[in-house]
Amino acid sequence: MHILEIPSFLPPYGGYFCIEQAKALLSRGHQVGVLHCQQLGVTVYPWHYLTARTGRWHEEIKPFGDSRTLNVYRTNMRGVPRNVRINQQRYCRIVSEMYAEYCARYGTPDILHAHCTQWAGTAAAVISQQTGIPYYITEHLSSGIFRSAYGEHWEKDAWARTLLRETMEHARCVMPVADELVADLAPLFGRDYRWQTVSNVIDTAFYAYREREPREGRAFRFCCLANANGAFLRMKGYDTLLAAFSQMKNCELHIAGRETDGKALSSIIAGMPNKADIHVHGELSRDEVRQLLYSSDALVLASRSEVQPLVLMEAMSTGMPVVATTAAPMSLRIPGACFTAAADSALSLMEAMTAVQAVTPSPVISHAIERMASPETVAQKLETLFTETLETL
Repeated sequence: MHILEIPSFLPPYGGYFCIEQAKALLSRGHQVGVLHCQQLGVTVYPWHYLTARTGRWHEEIKPFGDSRTLNVYRTNMRGVPRNVRINQQRYCRIVSEMYAEYCARYGTPDILHAHCTQWAGTAAAVISQQTGIPYYITEHLSSGIFRSAYGEHWEKDAWARTLLRETMEHARCVMPVADELVADLAPLFGRDYRWQTVSNVIDTAFYAYREREPREGRAFRFCCLANANGAFLRMKGYDTLLAAFSQMKNCELHIAGRETDGKALSSIIAGMPNKADIHVHGELSRDEVRQLLYSSDALVLASRSEVQPLVLMEAMSTGMPVVATTAAPMSLRIPGACFTAAADSALSLMEAMTAVQAVTPSPVISHAIERMASPETVAQKLETLFTETLETL
Protein backbone atom coordinates (compact mmCIF):
# COMPACT_ATOMS: atom_id res chain seq x y z
CA MET A 1 0.00 0.00 0.00
CA HIS A 2 1.30 3.47 -0.91
CA ILE A 3 0.30 6.00 1.75
CA LEU A 4 0.91 9.73 1.38
CA GLU A 5 0.93 11.63 4.66
CA ILE A 6 -0.05 15.31 4.42
CA PRO A 7 0.65 17.01 7.76
CA SER A 8 -0.31 20.56 8.69
CA PHE A 9 2.84 20.80 10.81
CA LEU A 10 6.24 19.17 10.64
CA PRO A 11 9.44 19.69 12.68
CA PRO A 12 10.70 22.22 13.62
CA TYR A 13 7.12 23.53 13.86
CA GLY A 14 5.69 20.56 15.76
CA GLY A 15 4.16 17.54 14.08
CA TYR A 16 6.54 14.93 15.47
CA PHE A 17 3.53 12.60 15.69
CA CYS A 18 3.31 12.56 11.88
CA ILE A 19 6.90 11.41 11.47
CA GLU A 20 6.44 8.70 14.12
CA GLN A 21 3.24 7.51 12.46
CA ALA A 22 4.86 7.46 9.02
CA LYS A 23 7.79 5.45 10.38
CA ALA A 24 5.37 2.97 11.99
CA LEU A 25 3.57 2.39 8.69
CA LEU A 26 6.88 2.13 6.85
CA SER A 27 8.02 -0.55 9.32
CA ARG A 28 5.02 -2.68 8.31
CA GLY A 29 6.13 -2.85 4.70
CA HIS A 30 4.15 0.02 3.15
CA GLN A 31 5.50 2.69 0.85
CA VAL A 32 5.10 5.95 2.76
CA GLY A 33 5.67 9.52 1.64
CA VAL A 34 5.23 12.86 3.38
CA LEU A 35 4.14 15.97 1.51
CA HIS A 36 4.30 19.13 3.58
CA CYS A 37 3.71 22.82 3.04
CA GLN A 38 4.30 24.82 6.23
CA GLN A 39 2.02 27.84 6.47
CA LEU A 40 4.04 30.51 8.28
CA GLY A 41 2.16 33.31 10.01
CA VAL A 42 4.01 36.53 10.79
CA THR A 43 2.60 36.67 14.34
CA VAL A 44 3.04 32.98 15.24
CA TYR A 45 6.47 32.42 13.63
CA PRO A 46 7.95 35.95 13.22
CA TRP A 47 11.59 34.84 12.97
CA HIS A 48 10.86 31.89 10.69
CA TYR A 49 8.57 34.09 8.60
CA LEU A 50 11.59 36.22 7.70
CA THR A 51 14.29 33.54 7.48
CA ALA A 52 12.60 30.29 6.44
CA ARG A 53 13.95 28.38 3.45
CA THR A 54 12.14 28.99 0.18
CA GLY A 55 11.63 26.69 -2.78
CA ARG A 56 10.72 23.00 -2.61
CA TRP A 57 13.04 20.22 -1.57
CA HIS A 58 13.18 16.46 -1.10
CA GLU A 59 14.46 14.61 1.94
CA GLU A 60 15.08 10.88 2.16
CA ILE A 61 14.92 9.51 5.70
CA LYS A 62 16.13 5.98 6.45
CA PRO A 63 14.89 5.47 10.03
CA PHE A 64 15.79 1.77 10.26
CA GLY A 65 19.27 1.83 8.75
CA ASP A 66 18.27 -0.28 5.74
CA SER A 67 16.74 0.34 2.32
CA ARG A 68 13.34 1.37 3.67
CA THR A 69 12.99 5.07 2.89
CA LEU A 70 10.58 7.74 4.04
CA ASN A 71 10.32 10.16 1.13
CA VAL A 72 9.60 13.71 2.27
CA TYR A 73 8.75 16.58 -0.08
CA ARG A 74 8.31 19.95 1.58
CA THR A 75 8.19 23.72 1.28
CA ASN A 76 7.34 26.81 3.30
CA MET A 77 4.59 29.31 2.50
CA ARG A 78 4.62 32.80 3.98
CA GLY A 79 1.04 33.71 4.76
CA VAL A 80 -0.49 37.04 3.79
CA PRO A 81 -1.10 38.85 7.11
CA ARG A 82 -4.76 39.04 8.19
CA ASN A 83 -6.11 37.26 5.12
CA VAL A 84 -6.95 33.68 6.05
CA ARG A 85 -9.09 33.01 2.99
CA ILE A 86 -6.38 33.91 0.50
CA ASN A 87 -3.85 31.86 2.49
CA GLN A 88 -6.21 28.87 2.47
CA GLN A 89 -6.58 29.07 -1.31
CA ARG A 90 -2.83 29.51 -1.86
CA TYR A 91 -2.07 26.59 0.42
CA CYS A 92 -4.38 24.20 -1.45
CA ARG A 93 -2.96 25.31 -4.79
CA ILE A 94 0.65 24.79 -3.67
CA VAL A 95 -0.04 21.37 -2.15
CA SER A 96 -1.90 20.29 -5.30
CA GLU A 97 1.10 21.30 -7.42
CA MET A 98 3.45 19.46 -5.09
CA TYR A 99 1.24 16.38 -5.23
CA ALA A 100 1.65 16.19 -9.03
CA GLU A 101 5.42 16.58 -8.62
CA TYR A 102 5.49 13.92 -5.90
CA CYS A 103 3.61 11.44 -8.10
CA ALA A 104 5.97 12.04 -11.01
CA ARG A 105 8.90 11.06 -8.80
CA TYR A 106 7.49 8.40 -6.45
CA GLY A 107 4.30 7.14 -8.09
CA THR A 108 0.62 7.60 -7.29
CA PRO A 109 -0.47 6.84 -3.71
CA ASP A 110 -3.42 4.63 -2.79
CA ILE A 111 -4.38 6.63 0.31
CA LEU A 112 -4.11 10.28 1.34
CA HIS A 113 -3.78 10.78 5.08
CA ALA A 114 -4.01 14.36 6.35
CA HIS A 115 -3.19 15.54 9.84
CA CYS A 116 -5.68 18.23 10.93
CA THR A 117 -8.67 19.37 8.89
CA GLN A 118 -7.35 22.92 8.87
CA TRP A 119 -4.78 23.27 6.08
CA ALA A 120 -3.81 19.65 5.32
CA GLY A 121 -7.35 18.23 5.34
CA THR A 122 -8.64 20.87 2.93
CA ALA A 123 -5.76 20.22 0.53
CA ALA A 124 -6.33 16.45 0.68
CA ALA A 125 -9.99 17.04 -0.15
CA VAL A 126 -9.04 19.07 -3.24
CA ILE A 127 -6.59 16.40 -4.43
CA SER A 128 -9.15 13.65 -3.78
CA GLN A 129 -11.78 15.50 -5.79
CA GLN A 130 -9.34 15.82 -8.70
CA THR A 131 -8.00 12.26 -8.60
CA GLY A 132 -10.57 10.06 -6.87
CA ILE A 133 -8.00 8.89 -4.30
CA PRO A 134 -9.67 8.47 -0.88
CA TYR A 135 -8.50 10.59 2.02
CA TYR A 136 -8.50 10.25 5.79
CA ILE A 137 -8.00 12.92 8.44
CA THR A 138 -6.41 12.50 11.85
CA GLU A 139 -7.78 15.41 13.89
CA HIS A 140 -5.59 16.93 16.58
CA LEU A 141 -7.13 20.40 17.01
CA SER A 142 -9.78 21.59 19.45
CA SER A 143 -12.62 24.00 18.71
CA GLY A 144 -10.67 26.77 20.43
CA ILE A 145 -7.80 26.41 17.98
CA PHE A 146 -10.17 26.56 15.00
CA ARG A 147 -11.87 29.70 16.33
CA SER A 148 -8.52 31.33 17.00
CA ALA A 149 -7.08 30.41 13.59
CA TYR A 150 -10.01 31.75 11.57
CA GLY A 151 -10.89 34.60 13.93
CA GLU A 152 -13.56 36.95 12.66
CA HIS A 153 -14.54 34.62 9.82
CA TRP A 154 -16.58 32.54 12.26
CA GLU A 155 -18.81 35.57 12.80
CA LYS A 156 -18.65 37.54 9.54
CA ASP A 157 -19.34 34.76 7.08
CA ALA A 158 -19.62 31.02 6.92
CA TRP A 159 -16.98 30.16 4.32
CA ALA A 160 -14.45 28.71 6.76
CA ARG A 161 -16.92 26.67 8.75
CA THR A 162 -18.55 25.35 5.57
CA LEU A 163 -15.20 24.46 4.02
CA LEU A 164 -14.02 22.56 7.08
CA ARG A 165 -17.36 20.81 7.68
CA GLU A 166 -17.52 19.57 4.09
CA THR A 167 -13.89 18.47 4.25
CA MET A 168 -14.73 16.28 7.25
CA GLU A 169 -17.96 14.95 5.70
CA HIS A 170 -16.25 13.89 2.46
CA ALA A 171 -13.37 12.09 4.18
CA ARG A 172 -13.52 8.30 4.30
CA CYS A 173 -12.98 8.63 8.03
CA VAL A 174 -12.07 11.34 10.52
CA MET A 175 -9.85 9.96 13.27
CA PRO A 176 -9.87 12.15 16.37
CA VAL A 177 -7.03 11.39 18.75
CA ALA A 178 -9.47 11.46 21.70
CA ASP A 179 -13.18 10.64 21.98
CA GLU A 180 -13.89 14.01 23.60
CA LEU A 181 -12.84 15.84 20.45
CA VAL A 182 -15.97 14.79 18.54
CA ALA A 183 -18.26 16.48 21.07
CA ASP A 184 -15.95 19.49 21.27
CA LEU A 185 -16.10 20.06 17.50
CA ALA A 186 -19.83 19.27 17.11
CA PRO A 187 -21.04 22.87 17.66
CA LEU A 188 -18.82 23.95 14.77
CA PHE A 189 -19.08 21.07 12.30
CA GLY A 190 -21.85 18.77 13.50
CA ARG A 191 -21.35 15.00 13.54
CA ASP A 192 -22.43 14.03 10.04
CA TYR A 193 -19.21 12.20 9.22
CA ARG A 194 -17.71 8.80 9.87
CA TRP A 195 -15.25 8.83 12.75
CA GLN A 196 -13.14 6.44 14.77
CA THR A 197 -10.73 7.37 17.53
CA VAL A 198 -7.09 6.55 16.86
CA SER A 199 -4.53 7.66 19.42
CA ASN A 200 -1.49 9.75 18.71
CA VAL A 201 1.60 7.63 18.35
CA ILE A 202 4.76 8.06 20.38
CA ASP A 203 8.11 6.32 20.12
CA THR A 204 7.68 4.02 23.11
CA ALA A 205 11.11 2.47 22.47
CA PHE A 206 12.76 5.89 22.72
CA TYR A 207 10.70 6.81 25.81
CA ALA A 208 11.21 3.42 27.41
CA TYR A 209 10.86 2.66 31.10
CA ARG A 210 13.87 3.36 33.29
CA GLU A 211 14.30 3.13 37.04
CA ARG A 212 14.86 6.47 38.77
CA GLU A 213 17.41 7.63 41.29
CA PRO A 214 16.31 6.81 44.86
CA ARG A 215 14.44 9.68 46.50
CA GLU A 216 15.92 9.34 49.97
CA GLY A 217 17.72 12.47 51.11
CA ARG A 218 16.69 14.73 48.22
CA ALA A 219 13.81 16.93 47.10
CA PHE A 220 10.99 15.50 44.97
CA ARG A 221 11.58 16.56 41.35
CA PHE A 222 8.68 17.76 39.23
CA CYS A 223 9.11 18.68 35.60
CA CYS A 224 6.82 20.64 33.29
CA LEU A 225 7.41 20.44 29.55
CA ALA A 226 5.22 23.02 27.84
CA ASN A 227 5.80 26.00 25.58
CA ALA A 228 5.35 29.48 27.05
CA ASN A 229 5.33 31.58 23.89
CA GLY A 230 2.35 33.85 23.21
CA ALA A 231 -1.02 32.36 24.09
CA PHE A 232 0.62 29.13 25.30
CA LEU A 233 1.70 30.84 28.53
CA ARG A 234 -1.91 31.00 29.68
CA MET A 235 -3.17 27.91 27.81
CA LYS A 236 -0.59 25.70 29.55
CA GLY A 237 -1.61 27.11 32.95
CA TYR A 238 1.79 28.37 34.09
CA ASP A 239 0.12 30.90 36.41
CA THR A 240 -1.80 28.10 38.14
CA LEU A 241 1.26 25.84 38.29
CA LEU A 242 3.49 28.48 39.87
CA ALA A 243 0.78 29.50 42.34
CA ALA A 244 0.48 25.87 43.43
CA PHE A 245 4.22 25.29 43.59
CA SER A 246 4.78 28.41 45.69
CA GLN A 247 3.04 26.59 48.58
CA MET A 248 5.04 23.35 48.31
CA LYS A 249 8.00 22.29 50.43
CA ASN A 250 10.98 20.04 49.73
CA CYS A 251 10.26 19.98 45.98
CA GLU A 252 12.02 21.10 42.81
CA LEU A 253 10.31 22.24 39.62
CA HIS A 254 12.13 21.92 36.29
CA ILE A 255 10.50 23.85 33.44
CA ALA A 256 11.32 23.45 29.74
CA GLY A 257 9.79 24.51 26.44
CA ARG A 258 9.82 27.30 23.92
CA GLU A 259 10.29 30.72 25.61
CA THR A 260 10.15 29.28 29.11
CA ASP A 261 13.35 31.26 29.61
CA GLY A 262 11.70 34.43 28.28
CA LYS A 263 10.71 37.59 30.14
CA ALA A 264 7.02 36.73 30.61
CA LEU A 265 7.64 33.63 32.70
CA SER A 266 10.81 34.91 34.34
CA SER A 267 8.99 37.93 35.74
CA ILE A 268 6.48 35.65 37.50
CA ILE A 269 9.15 33.35 38.92
CA ALA A 270 11.23 36.29 40.19
CA GLY A 271 8.58 37.20 42.76
CA MET A 272 8.11 33.68 44.17
CA PRO A 273 9.28 32.81 47.70
CA ASN A 274 10.77 29.48 46.56
CA LYS A 275 12.22 30.67 43.26
CA ALA A 276 15.51 28.95 44.12
CA ASP A 277 13.71 25.62 43.74
CA ILE A 278 12.64 26.40 40.16
CA HIS A 279 15.02 25.52 37.33
CA VAL A 280 14.28 26.83 33.82
CA HIS A 281 15.86 24.98 30.88
CA GLY A 282 14.40 26.76 27.86
CA GLU A 283 13.74 24.84 24.64
CA LEU A 284 15.30 21.37 24.67
CA SER A 285 16.21 18.81 22.03
CA ARG A 286 14.41 15.47 21.94
CA ASP A 287 17.31 13.75 23.70
CA GLU A 288 17.38 16.46 26.35
CA VAL A 289 13.63 16.10 26.92
CA ARG A 290 14.06 12.38 27.55
CA GLN A 291 16.93 13.00 29.93
CA LEU A 292 14.85 15.50 31.90
CA LEU A 293 12.06 12.93 32.17
CA TYR A 294 14.50 10.28 33.41
CA SER A 295 15.90 12.65 36.04
CA SER A 296 12.44 13.64 37.35
CA ASP A 297 9.97 11.90 39.66
CA ALA A 298 6.71 13.21 38.15
CA LEU A 299 5.52 15.46 35.35
CA VAL A 300 2.92 18.18 35.92
CA LEU A 301 0.83 19.88 33.22
CA ALA A 302 -1.67 22.54 34.35
CA SER A 303 -3.30 23.14 30.94
CA ARG A 304 -6.61 24.92 30.51
CA SER A 305 -7.13 23.26 27.13
CA GLU A 306 -5.76 20.05 25.63
CA VAL A 307 -6.74 17.33 23.17
CA GLN A 308 -4.27 14.48 23.78
CA PRO A 309 -1.01 15.97 25.08
CA LEU A 310 1.97 14.02 23.82
CA VAL A 311 4.11 15.05 26.78
CA LEU A 312 1.82 13.20 29.20
CA MET A 313 2.10 10.08 27.09
CA GLU A 314 5.88 10.38 26.73
CA ALA A 315 6.28 10.86 30.49
CA MET A 316 4.10 7.87 31.35
CA SER A 317 5.87 5.80 28.70
CA THR A 318 9.04 6.22 30.77
CA GLY A 319 7.07 4.86 33.74
CA MET A 320 6.61 8.24 35.38
CA PRO A 321 3.36 9.27 37.13
CA VAL A 322 1.86 12.56 36.01
CA VAL A 323 -0.37 15.36 37.26
CA ALA A 324 -2.82 16.80 34.74
CA THR A 325 -6.00 18.85 34.77
CA THR A 326 -9.47 17.83 33.70
CA ALA A 327 -8.53 19.14 30.25
CA ALA A 328 -6.73 15.82 29.68
CA PRO A 329 -8.83 13.17 27.91
CA MET A 330 -10.24 10.22 29.84
CA SER A 331 -8.02 7.83 27.86
CA LEU A 332 -4.95 9.27 29.64
CA ARG A 333 -6.41 9.32 33.14
CA ILE A 334 -4.89 5.98 34.04
CA PRO A 335 -5.64 5.02 37.65
CA GLY A 336 -2.56 5.25 39.83
CA ALA A 337 -0.59 6.94 37.05
CA CYS A 338 -2.44 10.17 36.24
CA PHE A 339 -3.54 12.42 39.12
CA THR A 340 -6.16 14.91 37.98
CA ALA A 341 -6.77 18.44 39.26
CA ALA A 342 -9.41 21.00 38.38
CA ALA A 343 -8.23 23.46 35.74
CA ASP A 344 -7.62 26.99 37.05
CA SER A 345 -7.39 25.80 40.67
CA ALA A 346 -4.00 26.17 42.36
CA LEU A 347 -5.35 24.45 45.47
CA SER A 348 -6.59 21.42 43.52
CA LEU A 349 -3.31 21.23 41.62
CA MET A 350 -1.27 21.44 44.83
CA GLU A 351 -3.29 18.58 46.31
CA ALA A 352 -2.69 16.42 43.21
CA MET A 353 1.03 17.28 43.25
CA THR A 354 1.15 16.22 46.88
CA ALA A 355 -0.69 12.96 46.22
CA VAL A 356 1.53 11.93 43.30
CA GLN A 357 4.58 11.94 45.56
CA ALA A 358 3.39 8.62 47.02
CA VAL A 359 3.84 6.92 43.62
CA THR A 360 7.14 5.72 42.18
CA PRO A 361 7.83 5.22 38.46
CA SER A 362 6.74 1.77 37.36
CA PRO A 363 6.86 -0.47 34.26
CA VAL A 364 3.11 -0.98 34.75
CA ILE A 365 2.55 2.68 33.81
CA SER A 366 4.85 2.30 30.82
CA HIS A 367 3.03 -0.80 29.54
CA ALA A 368 -0.34 0.99 29.70
CA ILE A 369 0.91 3.64 27.28
CA GLU A 370 2.54 1.03 25.06
CA ARG A 371 -0.81 -0.73 24.64
CA MET A 372 -2.44 2.57 23.66
CA ALA A 373 0.09 4.49 21.60
CA SER A 374 3.03 2.37 20.50
CA PRO A 375 3.96 2.57 16.80
CA GLU A 376 2.85 -1.04 16.31
CA THR A 377 -0.57 -0.47 17.93
CA VAL A 378 -1.39 2.70 16.00
CA ALA A 379 -0.04 1.42 12.68
CA GLN A 380 -2.22 -1.70 12.93
CA LYS A 381 -5.35 0.42 13.46
CA LEU A 382 -4.54 2.67 10.52
CA GLU A 383 -3.67 -0.29 8.30
CA THR A 384 -7.04 -1.89 9.06
CA LEU A 385 -8.96 1.28 8.20
CA PHE A 386 -7.02 1.91 4.99
CA THR A 387 -7.34 -1.70 3.84
CA GLU A 388 -11.13 -1.62 4.32
CA THR A 389 -11.30 1.33 1.94
CA LEU A 390 -9.11 -0.21 -0.75
CA GLU A 391 -11.14 -3.42 -0.67
CA THR A 392 -14.31 -1.47 -1.52
CA LEU A 393 -12.85 0.40 -4.50
